[in-house]
Amino acid sequence: MQVISDFTFLYLSANNIGHIFLLLIILLDLFYYYYYYLQCVIFCSPLSIGDGKSHLNVIGVGSGAGEIDLEMLSELHKRHPEVTVDNEVVEPSSQQLHNYKVLVSQKPELNYIKFTWNKMTASEFEENWKQKKMTKKADFIHMIQMLYYVKDPGATISFFQSLLDKNGKLIIILVSEKSGFGTLWRKYRNQLCNTEISQCVTTGDIKRFLDSKGVSYQSFVLPSHMDITECFTEGDEKGELLLDFLTEVLDFSKTASPELKAGVLELLRHPDCSSRSEDRVVFNNNLGVLVIDKPI
Repeated sequence: MQVISDFTFLYLSANNIGHIFLLLIILLDLFYYYYYYLQCVIFCSPLSIGDGKSHLNVIGVGSGAGEIDLEMLSELHKRHPEVTVDNEVVEPSSQQLHNYKVLVSQKPELNYIKFTWNKMTASEFEENWKQKKMTKKADFIHMIQMLYYVKDPGATISFFQSLLDKNGKLIIILVSEKSGFGTLWRKYRNQLCNTEISQCVTTGDIKRFLDSKGVSYQSFVLPSHMDITECFTEGDEKGELLLDFLTEVLDFSKTASPELKAGVLELLRHPDCSSRSEDRVVFNNNLGVLVIDKPI
């Protein structure tokens, strides 16, 4: 049974037009949730990012292909049209960085932003930053759905928080501990999760870390739901792709033991993971948003 540590399993599974269409629906749904909710969380706070400044330093950690980054930067620009931006992009995937650069090249209106491309992991960025003895501070740092892929989320958060300038904000988005994923991971962590990284970390884990360090933060819930009814129809192509997505295991139906598959399906039906809407099973895909300020 092959555990996949990122969304690669979706692409590997999307071997026909129907699968690719489903993949796009899933990712677009998540994208719009992120975008509209981030507008509220980031820009409606009492000390909004960019207030009173003519220049902003932004760091995107695990920025992917840049769609969400550019939406957030666009929102900043609407509120502060005279502000220039230095945007540090931290992304280990060559393909994702290429896609990001292509996206930027198609938007000449982004000429107020200076992009610095860092093809590296968060830990490599930290090491590089310290080696160069950088003193630059950031007004806004975002880590969206990326702490699953680091060995020590707490240490990663502490480093990036230390880079915040006065009134700077670090925003983290992860699976909520009270979501269906949180429930699934608590029971089947050993069978489903890659223990070499923090694949099954939730906002609950991060809150406990922050509380133990006395770090103050704001916490929000980003409601999200997904119809997973087809998962329970044996041999259904859409259902099998969804099951791969939920377990993050490629070809889960074919590679999991009968006992594990039955247990996972039973838990996915359980009210702790999903709700019922008429004859549909709707998975709780809630995300958690944490906003951390510069340490006093």
